[in-house]
Amino acid sequence: MQVSFEKIDQSYGGQTLFRHLDLVIPSGQFFTLLGPSGCGKTTLLRMLAGFVRPDHGRVLFGKDDVTSVPVHRRGVGIVFQDYALFPDRSVMANVAYGLLARNVPKATASDRALAMLRRVGLEAFVDRAPAALSGGQRQRVAMARALVIEPKLLLLDEPLSALDVKLRLELRGMIRELQIEAGITTVFVTHDQEEALAMSDQIAVLDRGQVVQIGTPQEIYTKPRTAFAADFVGSANLIPISQELQRNEDGVRRLETPAGILFTDSDTAWTPGSLLAVRGAEISVANHAPSREGELAGVIEHVEYRGSTVGYKIKTAIGSIHVDAWTPKDASTRGRGDHVVLQMPRTSHIVEGQRC
Repeated sequence: MQVSFEKIDQSYGGQTLFRHLDLVIPSGQFFTLLGPSGCGKTTLLRMLAGFVRPDHGRVLFGKDDVTSVPVHRRGVGIVFQDYALFPDRSVMANVAYGLLARNVPKATASDRALAMLRRVGLEAFVDRAPAALSGGQRQRVAMARALVIEPKLLLLDEPLSALDVKLRLELRGMIRELQIEAGITTVFVTHDQEEALAMSDQIAVLDRGQVVQIGTPQEIYTKPRTAFAADFVGSANLIPISQELQRNEDGVRRLETPAGILFTDSDTAWTPGSLLAVRGAEISVANHAPSREGELAGVIEHVEYRGSTVGYKIKTAIGSIHVDAWTPKDASTRGRGDHVVLQMPRTSHIVEGQRC
């Protein structure tokens, strides 16, 4: 089922959050609303659920206008960050609740609830109370409860944020598998860019009530449109571009920046105010030598050992540049105070400047 927002206006306390917002979520996709706190992603999710009604505009499920349809009549499954399980009911009773509320016969509801609990690996816990479960197990119960009713739309409100890293990795795989099996349109709200990249078919990046970019995870990461998208998804280094110069003999674009002349294969046109977004993982660190075009001299300010990678903060003529490099066999090869040369990648991408 395709889901659409049409010309949505929404204000809180005299402050406008959305103004004429349009957004289409394709049928059957895992669609993520990604952005920082206060950008509007949770409000959009609550509009889909029916907890919030827009000041103006329409919410459509397919061709049906559901803007005024109450929560219990929307056929939506919801998984919350805090699980929202009934503490006084067993695991089985929690999962079967939505079916019984829809007048499904008790025996049928029990069979369907047990099948779903088996699918999420909790068939041995049917008689447990939620308080006797771990956080990961409670989140599995919440997923089972949301999916057992076979909803038209699944809404996930930061369901993994309360879990530790290992559980998050485990459960995000399970959630994606369940979504693909069900073929259900799913809207996922998160501020975690790694989760968004790992789980999504498409991502909408939100900044202060505006959708600044929609695309696949690869498109969002490799070809961000704005400085905000480049910085929020992947923490790119942003370098001002003064002007575009004549291409070199190989036809590679040359950009004049305060850091010197840098190269790019970006197909985005340069305009005044444009920035060059440079991913730290794509910068190579070389031993100190006279820098050439496409390179930038600097001094290491800080080193973070991260196991398989090492993070460098390098002071340059244009400020600090952050680099993520594979850890060398000898992790002490380079340290604070060392002079190095940064070999800047041609994969750097031209983006629009910061929005005021």
